[in-house]
Order: sequence, then structure tokens, then C-alpha cells
Amino acid sequence: MRLIGFCWGIGGILLILLFAIYRLTPMALELEYLPMRISHWLSLIISIIYMAYAEGYKGFHLSFAPRAVLRAMYLQENPKTVHVIMAPLFCMGFIHATRKRRLLSIGLTLMIFCFVVLIRFVPQPWRGILDAGVVVGLSIGVISIFYYIYQVRNNPEIFSVTADVPHNDWGIKFT
Repeated sequence: MRLIGFCWGIGGILLILLFAIYRLTPMALELEYLPMRISHWLSLIISIIYMAYAEGYKGFHLSFAPRAVLRAMYLQENPKTVHVIMAPLFCMGFIHATRKRRLLSIGLTLMIFCFVVLIRFVPQPWRGILDAGVVVGLSIGVISIFYYIYQVRNNPEIFSVTADVPHNDWGIKFT
């Protein structure tokens, strides 16, 4: 049950991210067949650089990925049937998390949902430009999760986030 919780938690998150990449990539690749002005090309470069930094590095690499991997490790060490069944939600901080973590997770998810709905109304090439940046950010997120899986096995003291479980009921403190 321990290994199942870890694998299902991280695997579920990776499936969500890879599915989003799979769905958005064709819109970004459609740019190849569209006439683009210099303003479009500059916007594409800015979108990719900004999303690589803001979403990929700041959002995923420094915050989400290490926390998700730590929460998966916590689940591996403290498996409860309901948490293992809902392991992806557990690792994303929706369940068995501090109040602040749950609120942040729900708020961020709602914000992302709103952006997804709004972006559907943006015409090409602008939608492809935005989607290209998101694909880059999500790809960095996937790579970051694999990086932290490797790190947690070999060098766990590098983590600068907490697992955000209630009452710090995991005996290890990551700071």
C-alpha cells in the first residue's frame, strides 16, 4: 500500500500535466502554419520566457513539485486507505493538508480553470502564443517532479518547503 500511494500520487499528477501538454501542444504547433508579424514573434518569445520562469521555475520547480513529492513521501510513510485512493488529490494539497494549503490549492485551481475558459475565446495566433508558453511551463513542471523524486531518494535535505500536513504529524521537519 505504501508504494501504491506514492506511485499513484505522483503518477496521477504526471498524468494530469502530460494530458494538458498533449491537449495544448497542437494549438501551439498550429502557429507554424499561420502568418505571423514581428509583434506575434516577440509575443511568442516573451510568453515562452515568462511562463518558463513564472510557471515552470517559480511555480513548479520551487514550490509545487517539491511539495508534491514530499507529500507523496509522507503518504508512503503514513498510508491510510482513503488517502491512497485519492493520492493525486492528497499530493496536490486538497486533502489532509493545513487549512492554508487547502485554500491555496483550491484558489489556484479555480484561477487556472478561469484562465482556461477565457483563453478558449482568444483567436489564433494569440491563443497559440499563450499555449506555447503554458506548454513550456508545464514541461518544466514535469521535469521538476522527476528531479525531486531523484533528490528525495538521494539528498532529502535540499528541500526548502514543508509537506503542509496538519499539526506537522510527520516526524521530520523540512525547512
